[in-house]
Amino acid sequence: MGTTSRLLFGIFIGMLLGLLFGWLIRPVEYIDTAPEALREDFRSDYVLMVAEAYVVDRDLELARYKLASLGSHPPLNYVIYAIDFGVENGFNTIDLQTLNLLAVDLRSIPPAPEIG
Repeated sequence: MGTTSRLLFGIFIGMLLGLLFGWLIRPVEYIDTAPEALREDFRSDYVLMVAEAYVVDRDLELARYKLASLGSHPPLNYVIYAIDFGVENGFNTIDLQTLNLLAVDLRSIPPAPEIG
């Protein structure tokens, strides 16, 4: 076996062991991740959970606070994105109505004034 063959064999074995270690032995685990780092489908689920909690307790400020953790856009935008995602991906009618109720109530309050 030549030097080049040994080198290629060693690289192959190293990559194989690295993949085995990374996928099976010690895979990456995300714990306490910020909501803004969520994928679109999980973000939509998060918004739906906020809307469901809002239907129960009717605390609009708490719902706005939870939605603000998704990023710098206005909370209403995240609800609209979730409704669009839900329509495209077959959310049931009750979930879409829940999201719509939160969107309507968020529209009813004036936006915060800009400072500066």
